[in-house]
Amino acid sequence: MKTILFCQNNYAFGILEPIRDVLKEHNYDYLWFVTKKISINFPYDADNSTSEISDLVAFKADAIFAPGNEVPYYLRGLKVQIFHGLAGEKKGHFRIRHYFDLYLTQGPYFTRGFKKLNQKYKNFDVIETGWSKLDIYGKNNQKYNASKSTLLQKHKAKKILLYAPTFSPKLTSAPFLLDEFKHLAENTDYLILIKFHPLMAEDWIIKYKALSNEVSNIIFQEEKNIIKFLLISDILISDTSSVIYEFLLLNKPVVTFKNISKNINWEDSEDYSQLKSLVEKNLNQDPYAKKRDLVKKEYHPYDDGLSAERMVNVTKDYIKKNGVPSKRKLPFLRRLKIHSIFGKLPS
Repeated sequence: MKTILFCQNNYAFGILEPIRDVLKEHNYDYLWFVTKKISINFPYDADNSTSEISDLVAFKADAIFAPGNEVPYYLRGLKVQIFHGLAGEKKGHFRIRHYFDLYLTQGPYFTRGFKKLNQKYKNFDVIETGWSKLDIYGKNNQKYNASKSTLLQKHKAKKILLYAPTFSPKLTSAPFLLDEFKHLAENTDYLILIKFHPLMAEDWIIKYKALSNEVSNIIFQEEKNIIKFLLISDILISDTSSVIYEFLLLNKPVVTFKNISKNINWEDSEDYSQLKSLVEKNLNQDPYAKKRDLVKKEYHPYDDGLSAERMVNVTKDYIKKNGVPSKRKLPFLRRLKIHSIFGKLPS
């Protein structure tokens, strides 16, 4: 099976890496597509990669795995949506853009949603596999324990707090928590890690970097893959971000501000000034421990670390049964959008 690993944003690397590992294990031919804007951050120099659509055309893939929202309709290959997050309440998560032939869902909540949409549109299929990004939870969730110990010893701290907000201007808590983190850091038992989404507004990146330069137990993290920080942190602080669910699946407490989910199974507040007290409460009492089980059952019930393996096998079986599409039929305006992002089919 010839496969394209399709990357439009940095977050795609960590989602696609487990799939790439399965492809390598089975000696399947694969090619990374990395847009020029993120090519400088591409971490797999030994792998075949390109930023040219013409190379993808020449590759003649059987399957294209894409964590993003778009993929060129004119490329050969089964176009497989594998998602870049777990925040089903966010605008657009359940939007059908008609670019994909197959949706591989993370858990029952997402499967139900997309199967309902499948009944409406009838131009794609849905199969539940679990999510490749979280395979490390089942295989090696102790991977960064030594790094955590080193960080705590270096800063003479006892707990690691992770702040990972959304970038969305309407939903982000970043403008309201800058001073609150300065107060929170007065407790030197806390080591606070700031990890922003790649699309966070530059103004807030600058301000939080300045805060980290000013306060010794606040660290602004530049590393692209958030998984390491999820694994080593004791509590997450956020707002309306998919990373909340990724953290809850590790069975650790979360504090959010003004989250828009209809099913909140963690501590959420409308009052930014309560940051310090809510962190203390959830670290010491963990009042939402039982509710986290509901999130796991609905959002990602897979503990075996084999979601990437399932995704590859399901895709292979689907192609065996249905064949490889030469392209995907799209409405005129959808084709125009693809042309504006990736250009027309190279001649």
